Amino acid sequence: MPEIFRMFGLRFFFWSREHEPIHVHIENGDGDAKFDILPEGIVLKENHGIKPKDIKLAESILEENKELAISKWNEYFGN
Repeated sequence: MPEIFRMFGLRFFFWSREHEPIHVHIENGDGDAKFDILPEGIVLKENHGIKPKDIKLAESILEENKELAISKWNEYFGN
């Protein structure tokens, strides 16, 4: 599973056999979540146990690093 980065106890990654739309999985000690990266912004699709404050933090980090996440996705999947 390709890791994009780790920050503030959150791991940002995607699985090696993924599908569109571009999305990022988030994981910490509390659980995991998934965000879609869409032209209109970052959208929370699933949350399994991550606290609301950490979801907001993850969303903010993804907003700031959206281009990096897209670049890593395209680099890995050859888009």
